[in-house]
Amino acid sequence: MQSPIDICDMSFPFQEAPAIGEVVTVAPGVLWVRFPLPFRLDHVNIYLIEDGDGWAVLDAGINDEVTRETWEALVSGPLRGRRLTRLVVTHFHPDHIGLAGWLAQRFGIPLLTTQTSYLNCLTISLSPGALDAKPYRDFYLGHGLDQDLTDLVSTQGQVYLRMVAPLPGTFLRIVAGDTLKIGGRTFSALAGDGHAPEQLMLYCRESKLLFVADQVLAKITPNVSVWAVDPDGDPLGLFLRSLRALRADIPDDTLVLPGHQLPFYGIRQRTSQLIAHHEARCAALLEACLGEPRSAAELIPVVFPRVLDPHQTSFAFSEVLAHVNYMRGQGELDHAGSRSGIEYFAANGGSRNAEPASADSRTARFR
Repeated sequence: MQSPIDICDMSFPFQEAPAIGEVVTVAPGVLWVRFPLPFRLDHVNIYLIEDGDGWAVLDAGINDEVTRETWEALVSGPLRGRRLTRLVVTHFHPDHIGLAGWLAQRFGIPLLTTQTSYLNCLTISLSPGALDAKPYRDFYLGHGLDQDLTDLVSTQGQVYLRMVAPLPGTFLRIVAGDTLKIGGRTFSALAGDGHAPEQLMLYCRESKLLFVADQVLAKITPNVSVWAVDPDGDPLGLFLRSLRALRADIPDDTLVLPGHQLPFYGIRQRTSQLIAHHEARCAALLEACLGEPRSAAELIPVVFPRVLDPHQTSFAFSEVLAHVNYMRGQGELDHAGSRSGIEYFAANGGSRNAEPASADSRTARFR
């Protein structure tokens, strides 16, 4: 799920996005292409970085016929005469890694990504029926979704996760702290978290460029979700920690090149807005739990009041639970027991702070 956020003190060097398949130069030796997606968020940004006699590709797009046709049109049109040298994938979500296997095979290029991204994607593509298995259904049912909605979320709501071509049998691993030379530039590999584990970002301090993937978007907040395999996880705590690191380390005159929407300047302002946005959501959830214990499913309308389809409901539910788990780690919500197999949460009293008492709210999970 993404939701709009007010923006200020940010600047946008490009007022309009390129048309699908159109190539726009965003910096010397850096091209921006927009690819279509069959969802409410209807596009993904893909970047090409000059790499000797060719182009290094950053992200692949989703595995569908339209995306393959868009790639074929690019290499036979605007990119004609220069080869693709390598493919760097930022994270395992299908709109970014979905066509990686096809691209690697079609153009004979290596795949570079993090180990987490590779293995997470491989697990999903090797076990396409796993998302409809009992542990996943119990995850939704145990937090208050009814049987019919659980059936929809477990099947229709997760179709997009299967929009991935088979990955190459091997990959080149990138780890946070690595340096990656592409053409005449040296990039530092940074790792984000919360939206996707070990999400890869590339930062060139000299050129003032940050390929930020989905960690920071200009006008919407990335989805931050708890998943059934880690039901007590704290992705929101990890996300906020990642945002604070970017706010501290990346100057505001850096051109931020995100996975969706427009490039922008002003990452410190934007990260502060995102942190405040999630703190406001936590405050709303705390207020909703003051009167009586609530299940995660009952809290969905507090954050997402509009009608949701199964795909959106799966994201909304998992994002609400991410806030609940974070607030439990902060001592703001308590587990209030279960009724009829459904888990409930209650406010722990007191008011909440704008910033957590500790920079890492996850420590409470392991005491």
